[in-house]
Amino acid sequence: MTKSKWNLDPTHSGVDFSVKHMMFATVKGGFTSFDAEIETDPTDLTTADITFTVDLASVDTRNEDRDNHLRSADFFDVENHPKMTFTSTAIEKTDENEYNVTGNLTLHGVTKSETFVVTFEGTGIDPWGNEKVGFGVEGKLKRSDYGLTWNATLEAGGVLVGDQIKVSLQLQAAKAK
Repeated sequence: MTKSKWNLDPTHSGVDFSVKHMMFATVKGGFTSFDAEIETDPTDLTTADITFTVDLASVDTRNEDRDNHLRSADFFDVENHPKMTFTSTAIEKTDENEYNVTGNLTLHGVTKSETFVVTFEGTGIDPWGNEKVGFGVEGKLKRSDYGLTWNATLEAGGVLVGDQIKVSLQLQAAKAK
């Protein structure tokens, strides 16, 4: 295959995260509005150009009060920092269908280099004749690295919100025509 442009299919994709709450429980959430610019040969990601953008106001943890708090200046501060972006800078093949994708992640006005494990899930033709491709993405971020430091100390010790965020994406894209 040659390098081509791929359009993200948001109806068959997901951006999810999880974080420890009270140091012993896990809260999960996701984002409902995101987009990607992908130019690649899906069978060899090492030459890909990837830019991924998330609309932070679209956070959804299935709790409106918590979502509004996450949108506030205590966390994402979506009024001043509405988007999170990731732009790939280096891609290394680590296994038959696995890659370490490193790039610049910008969140809350801070840009840092992060690496995510990307799995090529395969390609296929949908019932309408469109060529589709699937990827899985896994990674971890420290929210404090991006100035997201709001927390509350617990009476028994520890903190309310964990610092490590686990991220998981399932992405499907269609080859541009």
